[in-house]
Amino acid sequence: MRTARIIQIGTVKIGGGLPIILQSMTATKTTDVVRTAETCQRLADAGAGLVRVAVDTLHDAEALREIRKLTTVNLSVDLQENYRLAEVVAPFVDKIRYNPGHLHHAEPETPWQTKVERIVQTVRQHDCALRIGVNCGSLGQTADGRRQTADIDVAINSALQHAEFIDSLGFDRFCVSIKSSDPKAVLFANRQFAAKRPDVPIHLGLTEAGLPPGGIEKSRAALEPLLSEGIGDTLRVSLTVSNDRKAEEIKAGRLILQNVAAGTVLTDWQSECVNIISCPSCARVENEQFVMLAEQVRDAVRSITVPMTIAVMGCRVNGPGETDHADIGLWCGKTSVNLKRGSTLIGSFGYGEVIEKMMNLVRSIIVAKMKSHCN
Repeated sequence: MRTARIIQIGTVKIGGGLPIILQSMTATKTTDVVRTAETCQRLADAGAGLVRVAVDTLHDAEALREIRKLTTVNLSVDLQENYRLAEVVAPFVDKIRYNPGHLHHAEPETPWQTKVERIVQTVRQHDCALRIGVNCGSLGQTADGRRQTADIDVAINSALQHAEFIDSLGFDRFCVSIKSSDPKAVLFANRQFAAKRPDVPIHLGLTEAGLPPGGIEKSRAALEPLLSEGIGDTLRVSLTVSNDRKAEEIKAGRLILQNVAAGTVLTDWQSECVNIISCPSCARVENEQFVMLAEQVRDAVRSITVPMTIAVMGCRVNGPGETDHADIGLWCGKTSVNLKRGSTLIGSFGYGEVIEKMMNLVRSIIVAKMKSHCN
């Protein structure tokens, strides 16, 4: 049985065979201080040991200062495209998560090692834990500036490389996550990393589990086998639900832990013919219609029997990468939705008209696949 080292995150500890800590993330605008603090408390009351808040701007960071005054919940901040915000938010949180694939956005001329060293200095100074959060939907750029493909080996190597570098800085209060929207990729990546770095605590999750109840079953298939093998020290079930339903993520996480304890592990999961990948709503979602749109997509393709993947993404963080890798992608903005076929942008359409445009693409894919089958 794998036993990672124990690290402290606020008032909780992970690793060392301790009970699994459940996590969730707020979906309110971070600048809406009162609602965000209320959500944090509601999630803690539901059983979350850690709640993540998105901070992308100095305005968000200033709001976080006020949120910290209103709640004693263990808080984590998600650094995406601006690693320097770590210095601003660290005094108010218990953990900082950075994505190796997004370090290139700010100060692209600065080596990633220098950026990570600054982050580590910051968390060390402010008594914070750290998560290296690798995401197959945002693996950064190739040497010639193109977006990396969702290669699971690239993701594993990124996690190992960053863990080794942080080791060299003499800092060990960190955990790692390697996430994908594909349950099989999550299983493979975490088994590989756990075998090579048995000392490092692991945060488990699917990047975008999707709408319940299917998203819960997809999460079960990815996480229950790992947990039964002793892999995983904390987890989040990333469901596409509105902010007032966020506690469903904690309920789903608790179900997964109960199943593992009872030995009723889900090991054989089959997607519907149309695999819908939809991200969990969070503060970065620019239009709250995103969740409703994901539900409309699910309902529109319910009777389709030709296999395909549709990605419905709520913001810019994973929107470009995940939609590139799907047959059809809907990448949601404030007033319109970017509709894609693979990596090709078809156009931007209003929330009220994009379903009809999407179904035209669905029909064209069906025709193309039928012709290919006949040939």
